[in-house]
Amino acid sequence: MLGVAVVGCGYWGPNLVRNVVACPHTRLVRACDLDAGRLARVLAPYPGVDACTDLAEVLADPRVEAVAVATPVHTHHAVARACLEAGRHVLVEKPMAASVAEGRELVELAMRKRLVLMCDHIFCYAGAVRAMKGLVDAGHLGELLYFDSVRVNLGLFQRDVNVIWDLAPHDLSVLALVTGRRPVAVTVHAARLAGWPQENIAYVALDFADGFIAHLHLNWLSPVKIRKTIIGGSERMIVWNDLDPVETLKVYDKGVVVDAGPGREERDRMLVSYRTGGVASPHVPQGEALAAVVAEFAAAIAEGREALTGGREGLDVLRVLEAAQRSVERGGERVRVDDAEERP
Repeated sequence: MLGVAVVGCGYWGPNLVRNVVACPHTRLVRACDLDAGRLARVLAPYPGVDACTDLAEVLADPRVEAVAVATPVHTHHAVARACLEAGRHVLVEKPMAASVAEGRELVELAMRKRLVLMCDHIFCYAGAVRAMKGLVDAGHLGELLYFDSVRVNLGLFQRDVNVIWDLAPHDLSVLALVTGRRPVAVTVHAARLAGWPQENIAYVALDFADGFIAHLHLNWLSPVKIRKTIIGGSERMIVWNDLDPVETLKVYDKGVVVDAGPGREERDRMLVSYRTGGVASPHVPQGEALAAVVAEFAAAIAEGREALTGGREGLDVLRVLEAAQRSVERGGERVRVDDAEERP
């Protein structure tokens, strides 16, 4: 079994602790947090796990083969780098780092050390997303046209990142996995409302080289919680409602056909045909997504391969986030995603 340590036991760390313990391929040997009292509470159900408040103790323990990092975003790079330099495989929470430069350094270090660097893009392991990818890969939707997502709630406000860096990694990672596309430019309209010092509402528009388009609505100030994504195709359309436990995924056999025809150059002479077919709710595999994350981490290490959401995928997300941040800083200007360099 893979010996794992969890570093950071605040908001997300306890979930990692629970899933590392539950996974049949991993063994939680240590947990680390600066707050000894909090750490004791988290580990109370697991008396055999050693606790410490110093990362150096984790890395000095020969039982620790891999580390799951759930510390604040601004510390991801330093903690993950220390673990990689010490020869440990690393699973790091999203976003993988606070900048493209930091992320690139981690990816290159992991490659040199021949270690697994994995980013916890958790929704890529959700049953609904796996089902969506299967439908898209099978050509069930026809030509892909657009991706439209809404991810809003009242909070949780983060102190070290804005709403884009906090929430957009979920949708950007799902978009990349399901469609296989990488955006070439991004435009963001965002605001700092209710006295909060960072952007807490944002509308992110993504352009792609082939005409495909994506839009993300991100908000920490919504009175209701919404997690909904629509993927439109020329043949069918998918609606993913992550908060609907019964019909999480719906496939609509609907679409339009626009016939300009010979001589129909004027807009009012175009013919539009609407197709309205049935609605299907395909089977969605059940199970906690984080359990699948931990299982994939262990499998990638055991098999000596890259993880489904590895360092390269984490770096791709960081490139879009940096471009989005530049767009915010430039008042909503369209900014090209930094794709000039090749992926490591």
